Amino acid sequence: MQPSSQRLKIGLSACFQHADPARSLFTGKTLQYVEQSIAHWLMSAGAMVVMVPCPTGETARGDVTLAHYADWLDGVVMHGGADVWPGSYGEEPLKEAWMGDRIRDLYDLAVVEAFAQAGKPVFGVCRGLQLINVAYGGTLYQDIETQHEGALRHRDALTYDQNFHEIDLVEGSHLSRLYPGVLRARVNSIHHQGIKQLAPDFTVEAWSYPDRVPEAIRRIGGPQKGYIAATQWHPEFHRRGANTIDDTAILHDFLDACAAFRGRPPPPVRSLPGKIRDRGARLLRQALLRR
Repeated sequence: MQPSSQRLKIGLSACFQHADPARSLFTGKTLQYVEQSIAHWLMSAGAMVVMVPCPTGETARGDVTLAHYADWLDGVVMHGGADVWPGSYGEEPLKEAWMGDRIRDLYDLAVVEAFAQAGKPVFGVCRGLQLINVAYGGTLYQDIETQHEGALRHRDALTYDQNFHEIDLVEGSHLSRLYPGVLRARVNSIHHQGIKQLAPDFTVEAWSYPDRVPEAIRRIGGPQKGYIAATQWHPEFHRRGANTIDDTAILHDFLDACAAFRGRPPPPVRSLPGKIRDRGARLLRQALLRR
């Protein structure tokens, strides 16, 4: 058995349930948590998983920051969950139901910024892909079905993770090299928002078929720029024997990048591009302390 000192330590961004006075348990308290499947997915390859809690809020104490987590951990996975607030990419919500979670956006943006500045690998799942795209200057469809002509049904509340569609892998991409000979595959689909304008310095590695919404992205530039990749589908929901793309290659590609980074000197500190992204940590603290 591999000793704990040699195992990869992977951060997992937190999901939020905001304070609710009507809740019978933890009444009026903010909950931060992880969904079980994604933690087990990372642990299946021997990694140790650490939730990265938001360090600010009305009960905040001490001086621990997200930068401390980024320095200590080997990489981070950005969790799925709530919609991204349209204001995070400069738009007004078209419907109240699409308001998203501004507080979580600010936390997630600060997490991406902290790990990117440390040069640590970042992998996003579903909302994580959308958040990464926004963090680097891209935009989103607030609702694919109503904003993208000919769109598939990318989310079905009744079937949830049993809603599927096909994707086309981009030939010659890093993702396609993980699946040699595979041009089209089947994935789960549990989202109604998606990438509208791709962030600069990123490339699309898979498209939904036939409506061509980005389903996988990666930062251009390889290890020199830092490993940042994401999928719109949930690889952690793949089941053995299911007729969907096997998650194994994606998981090991990310963990191999985390292992390769160990021992490297940290890169020079630099902020992410974009007005919101540069101010993410300060806005996060201000927003949470005002609640």
